Amino acid sequence: MTRALWTHLVKDLRIEWRSLDAIISMLFFSGLVVVLFSIAFDPRGAFSQQIAGGVLCVATMFASVSALNQAWAREIRHQVMDAQRMVPAPGSDLLLAKVIVNFLFVTIVQVLLAPFFFVFYNLHIAGQAWLLLLVLPLGTWALVSNGVFFAALSMGSRNRELLLSLILFPIFIPALLAMVQATTAIFTGESDPMLWIKMLLGYDIIFTTVSLLLFDVVLHAE
Repeated sequence: MTRALWTHLVKDLRIEWRSLDAIISMLFFSGLVVVLFSIAFDPRGAFSQQIAGGVLCVATMFASVSALNQAWAREIRHQVMDAQRMVPAPGSDLLLAKVIVNFLFVTIVQVLLAPFFFVFYNLHIAGQAWLLLLVLPLGTWALVSNGVFFAALSMGSRNRELLLSLILFPIFIPALLAMVQATTAIFTGESDPMLWIKMLLGYDIIFTTVSLLLFDVVLHAE
């Protein structure tokens, strides 16, 4: 961990700790999605096991967009991005710090939401529950790493919130599919989720590497 990365990381964590804007908005939105789906489908028994993975992944995906849009909003104000471009450090440090911070935020929301999720969907895990400790972080990292990169790519646009969704969601579909299939397999215990977990791991490695390599171009594009 370089000094520049650590500085960016501490700065973003300190700002969020003072306001809690991202965590509160994500928690409210994801909680709303979980409650609405439970009311709409009245999940019970085997049906609950089948849809719970999809609901969890979709709730995480949509809730994360609000935090991802805020990831660069603070940097745009008061010409902070201009100062970031002049820092004698690689842009990948700034990107990685943003990814780690947002990964922590989404993980906190998932942990806080988990008890309510299990209550509303009457869940019991038929498979190997410990595999969720692999699936959820890998899926969250896939969403956040791509989201932070594409949020930076769209920050010069007037409709950056809409543009982020239009770019991010199609690219995230393979990771979303793997995340849903893996969580469903764990909840139902009917199949082996390891193939989907390996797919998530490969997706994370590829897209994180590409984002880090290309971020300097995005940072200095304007």
